[in-house]
Amino acid sequence: MKTDPTALRTVLVTDCGSTTTKALLFRKTAEGWRQTHRGEAPTTVEQPVADVTVGALNAFTEVEEVSGRRILAPDAAPGGDAPLLESGEDGAEGVDLYLSTSSAGGGLQMTVAGVVRHMSAESAERAALSAGAIVMDAISADDGREDHERIQRLRHLRPDIVLLTGGVDGGSQEHVVEMAETLVAAAPRPRFGDSLRLPVIYAGNTQATEDVRRILEKTAQVAVVDNVRPTLDAENLSPARETIHEFFLAHVMSHSPGYDKLLKWTPVPVMPTPAAVGDMVRGYAEATGRTLLCADIGGATTDVFSVFDNRQGEPVFNRTVSANLGMSYSVANVLIEAGVESIRRWLPYAMEPTEIRDRLRNKMIRPTSIPQTLEDLWLEQAVCREALRLALVHHRSLAVGLSGVQQQRGIADIFSQTASRSDLVDMMALDLAIGSGGVLSHAPDRMSAALMILEGFELQGFTQIAVDSIFMMPHLGVFASVHPDAAREIFLHDCLVNVAHAVVPVFPRKRPAGSVLAEVFIDGELVETIDAGNVDRLKLEPDAATHITVRPTGRNIDVGAGPGATLEREFTAGLNGVILDGRNRPLQPPASVEQRIAERHAVMAALGLVEP
Repeated sequence: MKTDPTALRTVLVTDCGSTTTKALLFRKTAEGWRQTHRGEAPTTVEQPVADVTVGALNAFTEVEEVSGRRILAPDAAPGGDAPLLESGEDGAEGVDLYLSTSSAGGGLQMTVAGVVRHMSAESAERAALSAGAIVMDAISADDGREDHERIQRLRHLRPDIVLLTGGVDGGSQEHVVEMAETLVAAAPRPRFGDSLRLPVIYAGNTQATEDVRRILEKTAQVAVVDNVRPTLDAENLSPARETIHEFFLAHVMSHSPGYDKLLKWTPVPVMPTPAAVGDMVRGYAEATGRTLLCADIGGATTDVFSVFDNRQGEPVFNRTVSANLGMSYSVANVLIEAGVESIRRWLPYAMEPTEIRDRLRNKMIRPTSIPQTLEDLWLEQAVCREALRLALVHHRSLAVGLSGVQQQRGIADIFSQTASRSDLVDMMALDLAIGSGGVLSHAPDRMSAALMILEGFELQGFTQIAVDSIFMMPHLGVFASVHPDAAREIFLHDCLVNVAHAVVPVFPRKRPAGSVLAEVFIDGELVETIDAGNVDRLKLEPDAATHITVRPTGRNIDVGAGPGATLEREFTAGLNGVILDGRNRPLQPPASVEQRIAERHAVMAALGLVEP
């Protein structure tokens, strides 16, 4: 198949997810590169099929049926060497290139180990997360566990890959050598491959390399890369990240059910789904200079990606995965972690806690089912809000400045144990929030998706809200590795849906319900006010170039330009205009069930989601 970008006209891309395998057809048309057709089928990585190519072939068949384009070879069969027709000179049938991403079979599961939790282990965690891994645990010499507890934990987890770090270059070697000895004592077995030796990547103090290699090489497949934390004030994640990808293909994907066959179908390495989405987020942020927050919420996990400036004004990309927060396989975990009352507060109707628990447990044991009634839909969307909220809390705990870096500190910082850990996620500085995944991309109404993002992330100030139209960001991420210009063109034209903008004033003390927080001007004309406790929508012509001015009515009210300052922005109006949200942050629902239901109904009615 062709990999020269100039020779490509038709590209087929799949994302093999934990629940569904989604196939998209990208074509070069007279108007440019476009996403043209889509097919999907249940993923078949588990028993009784245990062959991912069966689900992929079923998705190919659906694309062929809906497009009317012949893309399958006459003898196409699961596991066959070449099930796809290569396109001819006229380009009337076949495809030029097949690509794929994957998070099936639990995705890439890793354990990281370091000497200091908030230094080397944290850097190792960021390296693994940015490579698309689920970090099952971060083990460190100062994590408060005894050696036997760490050994038992490693044996229980059975990670695909272990990333071992520790010590700056030229520093102490003792503790990182001890961590290597702990790993040998645990001797964890990888998930796949009966005869496979555990892949271990060492990215710590270079002076300890030979001792660590000698200890590990008898029981593990060892790769040595540059230190992820060569000095206290620097991170070097790229070498470890690239080696994680290599090990993922050579030691994990090749031993997963059916993936050895799938790998033969494409000339380009299969990417972990989160890594592909992360590449699209990072590339868009670099091209536009905007700050971004993106959530990809799936059946088993919720990934959060962000690009914010650090104290030096440099953009920093972060990605986290909440492995226990999802909409099907992990929906009961959201229930446990959030609590039934946190989920119930988002419902515009009365439902007993026991019924909520029963419905969500049914969803967990029937993960491919979809809502059949409005009540089911609203319950699923309530779970989505809590998954987004909890995933953002997890993300903010890792999206921080480097610990241990010398910096100026005030007298108040003496009493703060985390003064050197600056939170990079500044919601007031956020330009764009993107939602991706089935519950957001396939919401019956785009405004429903916008409201889930607004409330789940508790947006502040002035923010654009967008969704991934049909969940194609993973496909575009791997396509960008071959043809970045075409992937970006499809991303802007077919993927990124500009749903709405939100204006959310934040103020330090409670204000009377209905009191005016800010005045809103469009192109110099006063058109609306933002009232305390109320939500409203300002309708605008979609795609219209618009100038907005938001003038707070108090010195302590921040609408996104600082306390008491007027906000002015030029923007392109989305499908649903501007959401004016006068509820302060954090969101506090009424105490009584009746008041909470009335408030939810009022919010949804104001945005056109229910009848007034």
